[in-house]
Amino acid sequence: MYGNIAVLAGFIFIYSAVSGRLSRSLFSGAIVFTAFGLVFGPVGLGVIAFEIEGEGLRLLAELTLALVLFIDASNANLGVLGRNIQFPSRLLLVGLPLTILLGFGVGVLLFDSLTLLEVAILATMLAPTDAALGKAVVTDESVPANIREALNVESGLNDGICVPILFIFLALVSSAGGGEESGQLLALKLVVEEIGIGLVVGLGITFLGASLLTYCGKRGWITESWRQLPVVVLAVTCFALAQFLGGSGFIAAFAGGLLFGVLAGEHKHGLLLAAEGTGDTLALTTWVVFGAVVVGQSLGAFTWDVVLYSVLSLTLIRMLPVFLALIGTGLGNSEKLFMGWFGPRGLASIVFGVIVLNEHLPGGDTITMTVVFTILLSVIAHGVSANPLVALLASKVKRSQR
Repeated sequence: MYGNIAVLAGFIFIYSAVSGRLSRSLFSGAIVFTAFGLVFGPVGLGVIAFEIEGEGLRLLAELTLALVLFIDASNANLGVLGRNIQFPSRLLLVGLPLTILLGFGVGVLLFDSLTLLEVAILATMLAPTDAALGKAVVTDESVPANIREALNVESGLNDGICVPILFIFLALVSSAGGGEESGQLLALKLVVEEIGIGLVVGLGITFLGASLLTYCGKRGWITESWRQLPVVVLAVTCFALAQFLGGSGFIAAFAGGLLFGVLAGEHKHGLLLAAEGTGDTLALTTWVVFGAVVVGQSLGAFTWDVVLYSVLSLTLIRMLPVFLALIGTGLGNSEKLFMGWFGPRGLASIVFGVIVLNEHLPGGDTITMTVVFTILLSVIAHGVSANPLVALLASKVKRSQR
């Protein structure tokens, strides 16, 4: 255990020292840490060996995702979002359902071994996006603000929206196997509980927490040494309490983050800046575990239909719905394609993968392999393409403004 900690901590230290240089290269943090986990893990050099079960990986990924969602939502520029609400609303209300439907249709054609409900589960698992994998896209100010905010809000909300959808399909699978309660009634109950409890908990806890922080901040009671913790524990509290009460912790985290960004006032940026380091460290640790444990054990198990679906999931299944959803918004074709391409799969899909794996579905292995390969492909493709495509879009925007 101590050897694993020493190697991982040393690597994080080295990465933190050169992170600024790497952020301008083709290699994102997710690529570097996944590769590190794969190379130094059990199937590679065997330097590190994580004894982590499915529940442990799920908890790590869930807490990381909750913190990232809270921070991203808090950083959202609501003024820009309000003036351009049509973009994220179209992506979520039109693009997301179309993505699930198209993913379902392609899955039916490719996977003979999966039932219709299992294909629907797979399509839902791969619908949410992870803006952290294309961080250059949502943080680089050379990207138009409306595009940055739209992609950030989309990635923050689509996983929360997909949570109840995923559990609806899982409930229908259980009811088809002879459950006592009607599948339709159970599905409706899950939707109400997931969204309703998540919103109430996220907004309620954050209102109390932000109000207390504002009061204490005005009186200078928050010391520098403790400034790193409030946002972290507030995000974890929103997530954990919502999950405990039967709601969606991800919806709670994102809704809470949006409210925190409004209420924190002048103390917002200092508190968030301190918390972002924790979020980044957890995220990169998750990618190391993903590379060492998940990818390492999956090598050699990828079939042609898994690979083909993964490629289509990142291209046609994502990009066509986004392009159609953005028709009539005034965006050019290059901007629509840019937004369609930057739908990376990451932490949310990892969490969904662990959840579904624990359900022991008949087609669970095929579903898991497809999700793993899609995430791996996304880490590489979106990580490598982020900076070059941002620069290309920025140059086109500048030319159009002349």
